[in-house]
Amino acid sequence: MPTNRPPKKHKGLVIINTGDGKGKSTAAFGMLLRAWGRDMKVGAVQFIKSESGKYGEHRALEKMGVEVIPAGRGFTWTSHDLDVDAEKARHGWKTASEMILSGEYDVIMLDEITYPIRYGWLDASDIIDTLSRRPEMMHVVLTGRNAQDELVEFADLVTEMKMIKHPYETQGVTAQKGVEF
Repeated sequence: MPTNRPPKKHKGLVIINTGDGKGKSTAAFGMLLRAWGRDMKVGAVQFIKSESGKYGEHRALEKMGVEVIPAGRGFTWTSHDLDVDAEKARHGWKTASEMILSGEYDVIMLDEITYPIRYGWLDASDIIDTLSRRPEMMHVVLTGRNAQDELVEFADLVTEMKMIKHPYETQGVTAQKGVEF
């Protein structure tokens, strides 16, 4: 019985986790963990997390020898100097693009990159250009709410996390260690 499926092949994927639900970064970190377990070289640049934060994912990945580069100052929407935040995002992208084009990684995570794009600090077309020049078998996963249409169109796999219920909204429960950070 013939099928309409394309022939099987392998290639590096561009993956986007977006939407208003929880779990975008967590799913991406799960991918890094899975790839690391397969002896793949993995790394991440986080565009919101600050250098001074000792988040749970940083602690775990540091023990594993995985490079995670925080390129933000925390929650940008509470910033008192957006010019500094913009410069940190541009520096983070410079670092990320060097990692992508280096050929030294199998999987790279660009955590919360949609925010600096939405704020106009990074250009989606520059990101697409770099991603189109990455090594053939490199996977890159991008996270953040409101993924830009051009990124969604370019990506191979896009997952939208949808919030159904959240304890902050229903019970006033704030972020907790080991769950959100």
